Amino acid sequence: MDQESTHEFVEKLHERQEKDQKNKQRQATSQKSQRMPNKQH
Repeated sequence: MDQESTHEFVEKLHERQEKDQKNKQRQATSQKSQRMPNKQH
């Protein structure tokens, strides 16, 4: 792989990670009320 494509790959990876993080946070806040208290898997 050349530098250009590696850089693009890293950029896309970071974007995906950011989106995943935001989705997790959004889901966590919306589902808190639906979860049973102190129930951990």
